[in-house]
Amino acid sequence: MRPSGMQIKNHRNWLTVLIAAVIGVGCVAAKRAQESGRKSEAAPPPWEKVNPVRPLPEPPLGIEASFADLDEPPTPERVRLGRWLFYDTRLSADGTISCASCHQPECAFSERKPVSTGIHGLRGTRKAPPIINLAWTLYPHFFWDGRADSLEDQALGPVVNEVEMGNTHRGMIRTLRRIEGYAPYFKEAFGSPRITKERVAHAIADYERTLMSGNSFYDRWQAERFEDDFEDTPETRKLEKAHDLFFGKAACSRCHLGQNFTDSDFWNLGVGYDPKTKTFDDIGRYKVSGKLYDKGAFKTPTLREVTKHPPYMHDGSHKTLREVIEFYNQGGIPNPHQTGRIFPLKLTDEEIDLLVFFLESLEGEGYMDTAPEAFPQ
Repeated sequence: MRPSGMQIKNHRNWLTVLIAAVIGVGCVAAKRAQESGRKSEAAPPPWEKVNPVRPLPEPPLGIEASFADLDEPPTPERVRLGRWLFYDTRLSADGTISCASCHQPECAFSERKPVSTGIHGLRGTRKAPPIINLAWTLYPHFFWDGRADSLEDQALGPVVNEVEMGNTHRGMIRTLRRIEGYAPYFKEAFGSPRITKERVAHAIADYERTLMSGNSFYDRWQAERFEDDFEDTPETRKLEKAHDLFFGKAACSRCHLGQNFTDSDFWNLGVGYDPKTKTFDDIGRYKVSGKLYDKGAFKTPTLREVTKHPPYMHDGSHKTLREVIEFYNQGGIPNPHQTGRIFPLKLTDEEIDLLVFFLESLEGEGYMDTAPEAFPQ
């Protein structure tokens, strides 16, 4: 039996209502999806919230330099990326060691151990040098033996050292490429999401360039002591005596000079030399240069924040600053390659105390940091 006209009309009306309802539901769902997408785009991932892009810091009092002086100044985006990479243990072979494992912020990016401990608990033979005020150096020498000519080279070295991070550059890159969350930040920092060892090194080095120490008691004293309203106190008078000793009789400034208190050069003090066997535990710069006068020579470390990372010397063989000064006072350990700059100083106990006070006056600010609470995933 054929349906009546009224039945056909009712059927069409019902179908129209149904279609309208479906379209309405679809529009609402689409609108909600669009709004959800906007919210998702607006809300950064958790690792970005705890490591936002920040303006570059200003060099503190005592550091007479500018990032603009560099051939390629750091950018906030590269620094943000480098901060993640510096603290990310996934750059090591087993995911346990980062740059910060040995270069600890609370120790002026050095450590309180005689020598560093790396992957699988393996111990190295040298102490981690501090990473502060390295954006500007008298000579581009990095590591105790100067085997790296740039901060970028220094950043890549520990990755492949078998007793430090124990990885390969290729292995590190494979790991980072598997972490999808890193690609957008490489694009932000370098213009494309491509991850290479050169880009990793550049980002870490730019972060390290922002780690600066200044505005110490010494810096403030230097800036104010010739002002009319300078406040003369027992502390400032003591610092003046210590200053004159440091730059005079004690001859510390022969090597510890400039705003960073280092000449970035290499000298043999006799540390690690055995007079009986006439050998060094570590031949130092000689392994890099092959020059006989470099045997047993090591880079002059900065004295800024030196109180933050005992023990001292490249092998951590001196427990306190007083021990270090007494070592210099006796003229080091004589050996065939000892630098002529080292000789007995004939300092009194009071003068040694003054030099310790001078070193304490170099405690500053500006370098402190902590590890990001979250990393790209």
